[in-house]
Formats: sequence, structure tokens, C-alpha cells
Amino acid sequence: MNVLVVHNRYREAGGEDRVVDLETTLLNRYGHKVVPYVLDNSAIDGMNPLVLAGRTVWNHRAYRDVGQLIAHEQIDLVHVHNTLPLASPSIYHAGSAAGIPVVHTLHNYRLLCPNGVLVRDGSRCVSCVGAAPLPAVWHACYRSSRAATSAVAGMLLVHRVLGTWDRKVAAYIAPTEFVRRMFVAGGIPRGRIHVKPHFIDPDPGMGAGRGGYALYVGRLSSEKGVGTLLDAWERLQQRVPLTIVGDGPMATAVAAAAARLEGITYLGRRDRGDVQALMAEASLLVCPSIFFETFGQVVIEAFAAGTPVLTTAGGAAAELVSPGRTGVLVRAGDAADLARTIDRLFSNDAALTSMRPAARAAYEARFTSTANYRQLMAIYRQARLGVATRVEGAQPGTVLERVPASDEARG
Repeated sequence: MNVLVVHNRYREAGGEDRVVDLETTLLNRYGHKVVPYVLDNSAIDGMNPLVLAGRTVWNHRAYRDVGQLIAHEQIDLVHVHNTLPLASPSIYHAGSAAGIPVVHTLHNYRLLCPNGVLVRDGSRCVSCVGAAPLPAVWHACYRSSRAATSAVAGMLLVHRVLGTWDRKVAAYIAPTEFVRRMFVAGGIPRGRIHVKPHFIDPDPGMGAGRGGYALYVGRLSSEKGVGTLLDAWERLQQRVPLTIVGDGPMATAVAAAAARLEGITYLGRRDRGDVQALMAEASLLVCPSIFFETFGQVVIEAFAAGTPVLTTAGGAAAELVSPGRTGVLVRAGDAADLARTIDRLFSNDAALTSMRPAARAAYEARFTSTANYRQLMAIYRQARLGVATRVEGAQPGTVLERVPASDEARG
């Protein structure tokens, strides 16, 4: 199969970019021809804001380029990962015009929420799910700018009217059942969404977990719960060592906390080999996100190393963790609950040690490249046949007809 992979890379590489690289390598390994159409957000530097807003809605050049690649490379299927802002949804129309099925992986909530993370003012928010994204414009949710938010909201509204999401995408891939339900609530046809988790490759092997420390790996930002993490370790008063790896807007705050509190070690950005070594020796991976994660690549990286995971209840990451077996769940944004749970776990080494085999078993059962390839091919076949059915092996879930407001999701 000849597959055109479309991705708009971010300024700071993250989980989405990693998944694109992994899937591209996987397809090549199994003999498929992968043709990349990759744009980079560094290209918007110095661009006129009105020009950028227009391209966010419809990029004529991207439409033309994708159409030409489909013809010249004899493309069988277009797999889209991210289109914001430069690729634009015009590429879905290019695939449709050529009679080629388009598959889109739902890495974030961008089709429902202009900022893509369902967070406003430090709290979970679903105000725009299933509705016009006007609250996001009012609150300047994207880049803290009403102008920038208006551009993304305009893109969403224009393509809802054009029927892009309904008629131009043959299949959506949701990495978890939680994400599938959220997008059904937002209006995406339920039969068009297939559940397929991400994966880890190559297998790093199981670690020993003798380090005696908790580990955070990821973007240092408020929606990732970094503020909650630092508050919790302030409460713990050096009783549990914490190692933090990553970079982002809160890097300065993390460095200051590490200088002030002896229990925190901040390593900054590290390469994959260093991260895997730290993961293998960690007693626990901590993922205190306050927003609805779509998956949690770092969670399954920990499982591959046999490291149990602490994450927050109410989102997709919680779907990956079996409480008491492969990890634990805490309340999102609750530093006291996080501190108490960490204190309890590290006061009982046997509890953490007993979870390691189960965490590794979870990786082997669900998150290997072999299992993922079978699921991906099943989705591709369904897209090419135009049949919207659930991927074999995915667990059925309850469809949300609406998203209720609660203490975890402010509507």
C-alpha cells in the first residue's frame, strides 16, 4: 500500500511527533511505501497574521501539493495527523477529490476545542464540545489571543458548514475509548471512529526499578499538572525524591523549585536513551495532568519498563491504568491528594514492586508494534472499503449523547 502521511510538526516536539515517526517506521518495515507531506510551524515566523489566518482555514498550496503527490506517487490512502495551522483541512478535500480515503488520528481535541486540550483558566472545560466555539474566542483560549483563537474557531466553523469532518474523512482513529466518546459527543459520526492505542518500539525491556525515586517526563506546562506536582512535593518535605525531565513554559518555575527543595532534581530535556534509563530505574512515573489526555505515550513507555504509573482520574490516561495493579489514580489538580498518595506508596515498597510485572504484562498485551500493525491495517482496509465498523478487539463503550458539567468538566 502507498500511504501519504500528512503532519504539521510543532515547534516543541512532543508525543504526536513521536507517534508519527513510530507509525512511519512501522509501515516501512512491513513493506509499505510511505510518502511524507510534513510542514513545520517554524515556517510561520514573520508571516502576516491575516495570511496565516487564511491558510489556517484553507491552504491552496497544500491542496495542490497533496493532489499532485497522490497522482505522482499512486497513493492508496492519506493518513493525517495534524493540520494546524499550515496544512489546513484543505488536504482532506484533496484526498476526497482524488477518490482516495482519508484517515485522521485524533491526537488532540482540536476539532472540538480551539486550544486542543479542553482546558480554560487551569480547569477542564467542555464549553465548545458539540457547540459553536464562541466561548473559546471570548476567553482567548488559543495562545491567549482572541485573534488567534478566532482564526482557529473560524476554521472549525467553515469546515463544519462544508461538511469536511462528516464527508471528507473515511475513518478517524481514537487512541482510547474516552476520546471516541468525547468526539461522538462533539458530532463526529460514531461508526466512523475506530479505537487503536499507540505503541512503543523498539521494546526497551523491563527495568529493575531500584532507583527509589518518582519520575516526571513531559512538557512542563500548567495543563500537564506541573504546578500541582510542585505543590505536592512542597508538602512532602523531601520525604520522596522526584526527578523531572522535560522543557516548556514552566521550566523556570521547576528549576526554582529544584533549587529550593532538596527532594527535587531537574534534568531539563534529555535524549530518549537517557529517559529510558531513568524510566527503568524509577519506582513510579507521575502523570498529574489536569486536562483530558487523549492517550499518554509516556504511560506505556513506563509500562514497557515495568514501571507503575500514577495519573489523574477522569481522562484517557486513566483508561490505561488499572488501579492497584499497574498504578494508581488521584484527583486532578489536588496537590494534597497527590502528596498523600505518593507518601503512602513510598512508605510501602512492596506495593510498588508488586505492580511491576503487571505493568510490563500490560505493555506486552496491548502496546507492541505487532499488535498495533494488525489494528492499523484493519482500519486502513475499512477506510478503503468505505465501511465504518469497529476495529476487531476494541472494547465497546457507552456513547455520550451530551457532555455533562461536573467538578471535573466545566461546561
